[in-house]
Amino acid sequence: MSKKIKTIGVLTPGGDAPGMNTAIRAVVRTAIYNGLKVYGIERGWQGMIDGKIINMELSTVGGIINRGGTILHTHRCPEFVQKGMRKKAFDNLRAYNIEGLVVIGGDGSLRAAYELYKEYDLPIINIPASIDNDIYGTDYSIGFDTAVNTAVEAIDKIRDTATSHERVFVIEVMGRSNGFIALDVGLTAGAEAIIIPEVAFNLDAIGQKLRYGQQRGKSSFIVVVAEGAAKASEVATALKKKTTLDVRVSILGHIQRGGSPTALSREVACKLGARAVQLLIEGKGALMVGIQSDKIIETPTEEVARRKKKIDLGAYKLANMLAT
Repeated sequence: MSKKIKTIGVLTPGGDAPGMNTAIRAVVRTAIYNGLKVYGIERGWQGMIDGKIINMELSTVGGIINRGGTILHTHRCPEFVQKGMRKKAFDNLRAYNIEGLVVIGGDGSLRAAYELYKEYDLPIINIPASIDNDIYGTDYSIGFDTAVNTAVEAIDKIRDTATSHERVFVIEVMGRSNGFIALDVGLTAGAEAIIIPEVAFNLDAIGQKLRYGQQRGKSSFIVVVAEGAAKASEVATALKKKTTLDVRVSILGHIQRGGSPTALSREVACKLGARAVQLLIEGKGALMVGIQSDKIIETPTEEVARRKKKIDLGAYKLANMLAT
């Protein structure tokens, strides 16, 4: 990019995640600190198509660092796959002299942003924000740590009643196509079994493990299930037949998406938001900023879009060993 950038936009397409507001705040305040004008695009790609573009000031992002969700709102927009819709969105950006974008979202948002970049050579920096933590090129996506902590806190409370009644609780957490949340939750909550899409599971073996625990005098059992691996109700029905234990189901659902972001989610959001703006100032584009081993890194968007993040099978084995 030859000329110095003067105006940028920020948006949060796709699913919401705790810490998005923190990232918006970091983007806006870093941009203004560096003399840039910054616009917020409401309701993601749909808002870009509809021209829902608002001026952002320092006061606009005051008091939001601790708030879950996104003040810019979000909206699913399948129409953005259409080239004509992307042209309309780009024309709206031009009307506001927006010369670069910071896109805060998940893998779907990243792919959509990359299409916009390829068609119009528009500098775009992506910030990974997804409770699923399934985005290649970063150890943590914004919101993941908060979602895990929310689920662990809920399971700790469920464990109390499970112990009182000597029950098994099959707890379903989010994760339609991966087990990142389930694995971290199961490990840190001390679950007796973890069921994730990436690893074949055996309900006979899980039933045997629960029976062995019962013989040793254990009074409560937690089985964590990623929603994309199996239906919690079906797992519970099977375990009832394989043990003499009382088995109950708890589906945590969208509680995992909300709430005040944890310190880690806020730290990641602050650092990535500020770095995204700096990269635009430096004339960079088509990159995703991420965290690896506590260091900020940049990965080409094209690479992130085509590669899949792998789950830590070592952590899965550790969880099973510690739950023996």
